[in-house]
Amino acid sequence: MDGAGPLSGLLVVGVEQAVAAPFATRQLADLGARVVKVERPGGGDFARGYDRAVHGALSSHFVWLNRGKESVALDLKDDGDRAVLDALLARADVVVQNLAPPAARRLGVSAAQLLARFPRLVACDVSGYGADGPYAERKAYDLLIQCEAGLVSVTGTPEEPVKAGISVADIAAGMYAFSGVLAALRQRDRTGEGQAIEVSMLEALGEWMGYPYHWSLGGSEPPRAGASHSTIAPYGPVTTAGGEVVNLGLQNEREWAAFCAVVLERPGLADDPRFAGNAARVAHRAELDALIAEVLGALDLATVQARLDAAGIAWARQRTMREFAAHPQLAARDRWREVATEAGPVRALVPPVTAPWPAPMGAVPAVGEHTAAVREWLGM
Repeated sequence: MDGAGPLSGLLVVGVEQAVAAPFATRQLADLGARVVKVERPGGGDFARGYDRAVHGALSSHFVWLNRGKESVALDLKDDGDRAVLDALLARADVVVQNLAPPAARRLGVSAAQLLARFPRLVACDVSGYGADGPYAERKAYDLLIQCEAGLVSVTGTPEEPVKAGISVADIAAGMYAFSGVLAALRQRDRTGEGQAIEVSMLEALGEWMGYPYHWSLGGSEPPRAGASHSTIAPYGPVTTAGGEVVNLGLQNEREWAAFCAVVLERPGLADDPRFAGNAARVAHRAELDALIAEVLGALDLATVQARLDAAGIAWARQRTMREFAAHPQLAARDRWREVATEAGPVRALVPPVTAPWPAPMGAVPAVGEHTAAVREWLGM
């Protein structure tokens, strides 16, 4: 390998904002593609203003999503700036955009419009609900898609539904856009023809909702169980004497018997009719959880860990983000790198696919940082 990444030599243009499309193009940048991000002059991508969590200056969303890109500030309603975009599009291999469908069509940057102009282009539209249908022109934000896809209905406690703590609808759409672009590039290699593809957040998250959807075919809605498993017990959190939270995961009757004998030191509990079989344990979950809490709540973390390991029971610490950042497994595997930003370096995880090529993990750009250089490269 030449060290440049498998997508080296490809030019990607991102007419993008917020999360979904930038997440897709960042994956392409991490594989070596040159990604030119088109932003509004002045404020740029509005995700830059979500917070100031990074070094007290930069948005956590933006830093996460936009490393390794070049930022070009263009007013797409200005003829001169539009000429710059058109020159970029003429050289591009891939365009990913997530403007609202009507706005994309008005600006002539929808996938179908771009493919008509540039027959070898791979053009990808990312939207909330898709380019047509009764919801096509609705505004779509991550929380709203989580609601429409039913995710909120199955997440939370029995008393209160909640949203996922990350932008899961945006991430789902971004990952399907990424994989769709790779497939379209492969198809172009085979046929010589460009491709127009589309990903909607609703349909992407809907794919991830396959388990609760198929559950609902039985005539009932999947129950919410907080941090526990809705259909398996014991499976979920328990607090040790030191206040640490350990999550248990038992899958079968052999593990249940070992858990009773080794972890709880109550082997007879395995034959208690209330807990004989997973269905019975789920039905008596409150009693079971109280018994487990009584035993493990009196033990320190080291003892709980030792007993669980001796019994062959799967378990995990419930970590904060700071604890995750110091995770010994990630440190042992050397999974952190520094990424440059205008406010100073930040630690970032290496992309999760371990491969022979290195991930460039380039700097996070300032608004319009590369406008002059790109104009010069285009001869403008």
